[in-house]
Amino acid sequence: MEWQWIQRGRADAESQVRRWLAGRLGGTPEALPLQRDAHGRPRLGAPLAGYDLSWSHSGDGLLMAWANGQRIGVDCEQLRPRPRAVEIARRYFTDGETAWLATHSNEARDAAFLRLWCAKEAVLKAHGRGLAFGLDRLEFAERDGALQLRSCNAALGPAGAWTLRELVPASGVIAALASIDAALLPALAA
Repeated sequence: MEWQWIQRGRADAESQVRRWLAGRLGGTPEALPLQRDAHGRPRLGAPLAGYDLSWSHSGDGLLMAWANGQRIGVDCEQLRPRPRAVEIARRYFTDGETAWLATHSNEARDAAFLRLWCAKEAVLKAHGRGLAFGLDRLEFAERDGALQLRSCNAALGPAGAWTLRELVPASGVIAALASIDAALLPALAA
């Protein structure tokens, strides 16, 4: 598994991802069998179907990741004041996550909210349905300073099979990379 953060400027994210992947997998960016599934998730087709990729952008930055034999998802957000963080958490997060956010000082709450948001979105991107699946259908808890998936809907596979890496790819940016063995993730219903 590999990830990279770049300043993308005004360039199209997908074209930058194609160039980056072609440099690692060989061939030309245009020849990569990059497609979107019925839910809009990017996928690599044959002969690279065993690989997975994900990307996310925030501001001028682009976070890209790829892996072999795993389903992955990434999300990144610029750290900035989120005055409605608790309100959003009450509406979309689990009660346990909302209570965890309430333990943080006002100064630390924005970063804690974004840690949860990025973790949830990274898992849901790897799953393939994104935010439409429901942020409340998975719950994270902090253990030893790191977020871990504590429980989730069966469609996400076993909670303990997920790995989450919290990243700080650039100053003022919070990100997460979620992965699971591709064989453990149930097939998506159409």
